[in-house]
Amino acid sequence: MYKGKTLAAVVPAYNEEKLLRRVVETMPEFVDHIVVVDDCSRDGTAQEAKRLAELDGRVVPLSHQANQGVGGAIATGYLWARDHEIDMAVVMAGDGQMDPRDLPALCDLVAEEGVDYSKGNRLVYEEAYRLIPKVRFYGNAALSFLTKIASGYWHIADSQTGYTVISLKALKAVDWTKMYKRYGQPNDILVRLNVESMRIRDVPIRPVYNIGETSGFKPRQVLWPISRLLIRMFFWRLWKKYVIRDAHPLVLFIGLGLGLLSLGFLFFLRLVYLWIDQAQMPEITLIILMFTVTLGLQSLLFGVWMDMDKNRHLR
Repeated sequence: MYKGKTLAAVVPAYNEEKLLRRVVETMPEFVDHIVVVDDCSRDGTAQEAKRLAELDGRVVPLSHQANQGVGGAIATGYLWARDHEIDMAVVMAGDGQMDPRDLPALCDLVAEEGVDYSKGNRLVYEEAYRLIPKVRFYGNAALSFLTKIASGYWHIADSQTGYTVISLKALKAVDWTKMYKRYGQPNDILVRLNVESMRIRDVPIRPVYNIGETSGFKPRQVLWPISRLLIRMFFWRLWKKYVIRDAHPLVLFIGLGLGLLSLGFLFFLRLVYLWIDQAQMPEITLIILMFTVTLGLQSLLFGVWMDMDKNRHLR
């Protein structure tokens, strides 16, 4: 137990036969359960998890019959923790990239300060730019900004980190069967937690790379799908939180802003057409374009500001 609360470590594992033992052996003693979720690995990960369970009674080996992605493995672990009334659940990747020495700081926020979801933040580490591969660093920074907008948690960053601790309250609030199951899982869960008004806070952690892990991260296959996910989840959050559960005028401002900007784009295309086809640029069309874009930006920014203010207490 950790400060009077039960703690389970959820270890999503896909083809991590070589590093899984290290993860289990370095797991702090205060972790009560180590839930290893084999995501239909093609190597001996499932067999290794069972062997480790014989050596360490804390290990709970679970297996998927079909590959579900890292999000699916985490969801399976979360469901186990929820069903067994575990007070806190931490995600520790099966590739050994999460330093156990950072775990107490993550747990303290949940165990002592009432935070519902604490997460690591590698981007604020003083040597992050040197330790994190450049493609990951810039991609993470871009997705973190988009996630701020989509989730409403403007005070958090490093949206792609999987090193998190979640409370039993949050475990019971979210429907884990609907959570996104691939690389966008950390982004998806932030949006869902915001709808449930859960408190979230970052903890600076040291990035860990080049320890023998095998990465499935491919920028072209990940950045665009996650961006599409964030756009969809942004509108889902607005509808769920500010229309269905609690009507709020910010929806009108954001809707008006997006509508005016779309109209402005059409006027811009009209100007381009007239300039190319007739070498003309009608003043009235230009004035309307400037008016719609200016008013659209003001409305959109005012709606976003209201959203930021509405979520300021979720720290």
